[in-house]
Amino acid sequence: MSGNYSVTLLGPAPWGFRLQGGKDFNMPLTISRLSDGGKAAKGGVAVGDTVLSIDGVSTEGMNHLEAQNKIKNCTGNLKPPSWSGPLHSVLLE
Repeated sequence: MSGNYSVTLLGPAPWGFRLQGGKDFNMPLTISRLSDGGKAAKGGVAVGDTVLSIDGVSTEGMNHLEAQNKIKNCTGNLKPPSWSGPLHSVLLE
């Protein structure tokens, strides 16, 4: 079963996930790794989830560096993207 979900990670960083892909890699932005016990893992984010939006901005057409910078610029809570994964999707808002 797949679907979208929204996650807000309470700040400050580190958020506990590694991102891969982007327009420049001709791949969707996805979660490639989670830190054990990190904020993303505790929030229900899973490896393989696709990041659909970051802070309310669609990641469609976003390159890797743009996504990283958008995440790094979140100094309080990270309202991440929508994600979608093998079992679900996540929205970081």
